[in-house]
Amino acid sequence: GAAEALAQVVLRECPPPRGALVAGFWPMGDEIDIRPLLHRLEAAGHALALPVTPARGQPLVFRRWRFGQPLVPGRFGTSVPPEEAETVAPEALLVPLLAFDATGLRLGYGGGYYDRTLASLPGAWALGVAFAGQQVAKVPAGTHDVPLNGIATEAGFFRTEG
Repeated sequence: GAAEALAQVVLRECPPPRGALVAGFWPMGDEIDIRPLLHRLEAAGHALALPVTPARGQPLVFRRWRFGQPLVPGRFGTSVPPEEAETVAPEALLVPLLAFDATGLRLGYGGGYYDRTLASLPGAWALGVAFAGQQVAKVPAGTHDVPLNGIATEAGFFRTEG
Protein backbone atom coordinates (compact mmCIF):
# COMPACT_ATOMS: atom_id res chain seq x y z
CA GLY A 1 0.00 0.00 0.00
CA ALA A 2 2.93 2.41 0.46
CA ALA A 3 3.54 2.76 -3.29
CA GLU A 4 -0.08 3.74 -3.97
CA ALA A 5 -0.17 6.06 -0.96
CA LEU A 6 3.02 7.78 -2.16
CA ALA A 7 1.53 8.29 -5.62
CA GLN A 8 -1.58 9.87 -4.09
CA VAL A 9 0.50 12.18 -1.86
CA VAL A 10 2.66 13.41 -4.74
CA LEU A 11 -0.24 13.98 -7.13
CA ARG A 12 -2.35 15.73 -4.49
CA GLU A 13 0.23 17.75 -2.55
CA CYS A 14 3.40 18.21 -4.62
CA PRO A 15 2.96 17.29 -8.28
CA PRO A 16 5.80 18.05 -10.68
CA PRO A 17 5.41 21.17 -12.81
CA ARG A 18 2.85 20.75 -15.57
CA GLY A 19 4.38 19.20 -18.70
CA ALA A 20 7.81 18.68 -17.09
CA LEU A 21 9.99 15.82 -18.25
CA VAL A 22 10.22 13.76 -15.04
CA ALA A 23 13.21 11.63 -14.13
CA GLY A 24 12.31 8.76 -11.86
CA PHE A 25 14.22 5.60 -11.06
CA TRP A 26 13.50 1.88 -11.21
CA PRO A 27 13.25 0.82 -7.55
CA MET A 28 15.55 -1.81 -6.16
CA GLY A 29 16.09 -3.43 -2.80
CA ASP A 30 14.22 -1.72 0.02
CA GLU A 31 13.48 1.53 -1.88
CA ILE A 32 9.91 2.74 -1.99
CA ASP A 33 8.27 1.63 -5.24
CA ILE A 34 7.56 4.70 -7.38
CA ARG A 35 6.23 2.75 -10.38
CA PRO A 36 2.54 3.54 -9.62
CA LEU A 37 3.49 7.22 -9.46
CA LEU A 38 5.42 6.99 -12.74
CA HIS A 39 2.41 5.29 -14.39
CA ARG A 40 0.12 8.11 -13.29
CA LEU A 41 2.56 10.83 -14.35
CA GLU A 42 2.90 9.24 -17.78
CA ALA A 43 -0.89 8.98 -18.09
CA ALA A 44 -1.12 12.69 -17.19
CA GLY A 45 1.14 13.58 -20.12
CA HIS A 46 4.56 13.75 -18.50
CA ALA A 47 7.49 12.35 -20.47
CA LEU A 48 9.64 10.06 -18.33
CA ALA A 49 13.34 9.36 -18.04
CA LEU A 50 15.43 7.00 -15.95
CA PRO A 51 18.99 7.56 -14.70
CA VAL A 52 22.11 5.81 -15.90
CA THR A 53 25.02 5.79 -13.46
CA PRO A 54 28.21 7.02 -15.19
CA ALA A 55 31.82 6.79 -14.05
CA ARG A 56 32.44 7.96 -10.49
CA GLY A 57 32.65 11.73 -10.14
CA GLN A 58 30.18 12.48 -12.96
CA PRO A 59 26.52 13.54 -12.78
CA LEU A 60 23.85 11.04 -13.75
CA VAL A 61 22.82 10.67 -17.38
CA PHE A 62 19.09 10.40 -18.10
CA ARG A 63 17.52 8.44 -20.94
CA ARG A 64 13.95 8.85 -22.12
CA TRP A 65 11.76 5.87 -21.29
CA ARG A 66 8.10 4.80 -21.40
CA PHE A 67 6.32 1.89 -19.78
CA GLY A 68 6.47 -1.09 -22.10
CA GLN A 69 9.95 -0.23 -23.38
CA PRO A 70 12.82 -2.51 -22.40
CA LEU A 71 15.23 -1.97 -19.56
CA VAL A 72 18.73 -3.42 -19.38
CA PRO A 73 21.04 -4.06 -16.43
CA GLY A 74 23.03 -1.00 -15.33
CA ARG A 75 25.76 -0.32 -12.80
CA PHE A 76 25.23 -1.24 -9.14
CA GLY A 77 22.26 -3.50 -9.95
CA THR A 78 20.13 -0.77 -11.52
CA SER A 79 17.73 -1.19 -14.45
CA VAL A 80 18.19 1.42 -17.19
CA PRO A 81 16.95 2.23 -20.69
CA PRO A 82 19.22 0.84 -23.41
CA GLU A 83 22.02 2.91 -24.96
CA GLU A 84 19.98 3.79 -28.05
CA ALA A 85 17.38 5.63 -25.91
CA GLU A 86 17.47 9.42 -26.23
CA THR A 87 19.57 11.27 -23.64
CA VAL A 88 17.54 14.07 -22.03
CA ALA A 89 17.82 16.78 -19.36
CA PRO A 90 14.95 16.39 -16.87
CA GLU A 91 13.09 19.37 -15.48
CA ALA A 92 11.84 17.42 -12.47
CA LEU A 93 13.50 14.62 -10.54
CA LEU A 94 12.19 12.00 -8.12
CA VAL A 95 15.20 11.29 -5.92
CA PRO A 96 15.77 8.07 -3.95
CA LEU A 97 17.42 8.23 -0.54
CA LEU A 98 18.42 6.27 2.53
CA ALA A 99 17.53 8.96 5.08
CA PHE A 100 16.30 12.57 5.12
CA ASP A 101 15.78 15.43 7.53
CA ALA A 102 13.47 18.44 7.77
CA THR A 103 15.97 20.73 6.01
CA GLY A 104 15.72 18.68 2.81
CA LEU A 105 19.12 17.08 3.11
CA ARG A 106 19.34 13.45 2.17
CA LEU A 107 21.69 10.61 2.77
CA GLY A 108 22.22 8.81 -0.50
CA TYR A 109 24.14 5.73 -1.47
CA GLY A 110 27.60 7.25 -1.16
CA GLY A 111 28.58 8.19 -4.70
CA GLY A 112 27.38 11.80 -4.72
CA TYR A 113 25.67 11.25 -8.07
CA TYR A 114 22.45 13.06 -7.24
CA ASP A 115 24.24 16.00 -5.60
CA ARG A 116 26.39 16.47 -8.74
CA THR A 117 23.33 16.01 -10.93
CA LEU A 118 21.23 18.57 -9.04
CA ALA A 119 24.12 21.05 -9.08
CA SER A 120 24.32 20.60 -12.88
CA LEU A 121 20.56 21.22 -13.32
CA PRO A 122 19.94 24.61 -11.68
CA GLY A 123 16.25 25.33 -11.37
CA ALA A 124 15.24 21.67 -11.64
CA TRP A 125 12.44 20.60 -9.28
CA ALA A 126 13.79 17.84 -7.00
CA LEU A 127 11.53 15.78 -4.78
CA GLY A 128 12.90 13.12 -2.48
CA VAL A 129 10.77 9.99 -2.21
CA ALA A 130 11.02 7.63 0.73
CA PHE A 131 9.20 5.79 3.45
CA ALA A 132 8.19 8.01 6.39
CA GLY A 133 10.33 5.86 8.67
CA GLN A 134 13.46 7.05 6.84
CA GLN A 135 13.24 10.52 8.44
CA VAL A 136 15.98 11.27 10.95
CA ALA A 137 16.65 14.28 13.16
CA LYS A 138 19.73 15.44 11.26
CA VAL A 139 21.52 14.21 8.15
CA PRO A 140 25.26 14.93 8.19
CA ALA A 141 25.92 17.54 5.51
CA GLY A 142 28.94 18.18 3.34
CA THR A 143 29.77 21.27 1.31
CA HIS A 144 28.54 19.65 -1.91
CA ASP A 145 25.19 18.37 -0.58
CA VAL A 146 22.22 19.86 -2.42
CA PRO A 147 18.95 20.14 -0.44
CA LEU A 148 15.74 18.93 -2.04
CA ASN A 149 12.61 21.01 -2.65
CA GLY A 150 10.62 18.58 -0.57
CA ILE A 151 10.21 14.99 0.54
CA ALA A 152 7.17 12.83 -0.20
CA THR A 153 6.41 9.68 1.73
CA GLU A 154 3.44 7.38 2.00
CA ALA A 155 2.40 9.42 5.06
CA GLY A 156 2.56 12.91 3.57
CA PHE A 157 4.59 15.73 2.06
CA PHE A 158 7.33 17.64 3.85
CA ARG A 159 8.17 21.05 2.39
CA THR A 160 11.82 21.69 3.10
CA GLU A 161 14.16 24.63 3.12
CA GLY A 162 15.75 23.45 -0.15
